[in-house]
Amino acid sequence: MKLFCEYLKEHIKSICLYTGFIGIFAGIFYLCNIQMDAVLYAFLLSVIWLALYGIIGYIRYAGRHRKLMEAERSIRADWAELPEASGILEEDYQRIIKTLFESRAEIQSEGEIARQEMIDYYSLWGHQIKTPIAAMRVLLQSWEEERTPEENMHLKELKLELFKIEQYVEMVLSYLRLGSISSDMVLQWYDLDDIVRQAVRKYSQMFILQKVKLQFTPSAEMVLTDEKWLVFVVEQLLSNGLKYTKSGSISVHIEKDRGVKVLVIEDTGIGIQAEDLPRVFEKGFTGYNGRKDKKSTGIGLYLCKTVMDKLGHSMWIESEVGAGTKVYLSLERKEIVPE
Repeated sequence: MKLFCEYLKEHIKSICLYTGFIGIFAGIFYLCNIQMDAVLYAFLLSVIWLALYGIIGYIRYAGRHRKLMEAERSIRADWAELPEASGILEEDYQRIIKTLFESRAEIQSEGEIARQEMIDYYSLWGHQIKTPIAAMRVLLQSWEEERTPEENMHLKELKLELFKIEQYVEMVLSYLRLGSISSDMVLQWYDLDDIVRQAVRKYSQMFILQKVKLQFTPSAEMVLTDEKWLVFVVEQLLSNGLKYTKSGSISVHIEKDRGVKVLVIEDTGIGIQAEDLPRVFEKGFTGYNGRKDKKSTGIGLYLCKTVMDKLGHSMWIESEVGAGTKVYLSLERKEIVPE
C-alpha cells in the first residue's frame, strides 16, 4: 500500500494534467451543445484507459523497486546491475553511482592494503623486540646473583619496569589481532579459577614489589569462553588495579548480580571520577586519572570491552573516588553475531 501511495505521489502531476484535459473537452462539448451521451462515453473510455495505463505503470514501477532493493542488498560486496534506465537522465545517475562505487572500492582496497602493511610491520616489530627484552631479563638475573641485597632491590625495580614494557608490547600485538579475533577464538569449557590463577601468576612480582595484597576466592566455576582472550582481559584489569592502587588490596571473587554469577575484580585504589565512568570504554579516553599522571593510553579498557563483546560476555564498572573500583565480568553466554 505504501509503494502504491508513493507511485501516485510521483505521478500526481500527470494524473491532474490528464484529468484537466478531459474536463476541458467535456466543458467545451457541453457549451457547444454536443450530445452528452457521446461525451460521457468518451469520458468513460478515457478513465478506463487511464486506469489500465496506471496499472501497467505501477507493475513496472514495483518491479524496478524490487530490483533496486535487491541491488542494495548485494552492492555492499560487489557492484550489482541496476534496472534498465528509463531515460537519459536516469542513465546519467546510474553512471555517476557506478563511478562513485568504483572509486569507493579503490579507496577501500588501498586502505586495506595500507592497514595490512601496518599490521605486518608492527607485528614484526612486536616479535623482534621480544628478543632484546628476553636478553635484558637474563642479564638482570645474572647480575642479581652478584649484587648486594640493596643493589638487588634496584635490579628488581628494573625487572618490574622491563615487565611493564613487555606488557605494553603484548597490548600492541593484541590490539593488532583484534580485527581477526573471531577466527582466533576457541570456545570451550574452562575452569575459571585456572584462568584467574594464570593472570595472577603473571603479575605476582608486581604485587610483591608494590606491597599490594591479593585476595583471591576460588569459585570452582566452569565457563564457556576462549581461555587466551579471557586471560588477557583479567591480566589487563589486574594491571589497571596495580597501576592505580598504591596501597591496600586487590580482590578477585564471584558475586551474584540479578541472579547471575559474575567475576568481580575489586581494588582499593584512587577510583574513577563519576563523570568519567560512562566513557571509560571509549577508545583513547584517559579521563581525569589519565590526564593527571600522564601514563594512561586509553586502550586497555577499550580492548577489554571489545574482547568481552566478541566473546559474547558483558562487562561494566562501578567506582568511587578514593574508595576504589569494581569491575564486573558477566560470563553468561550472549548470542555471538558472526562477522
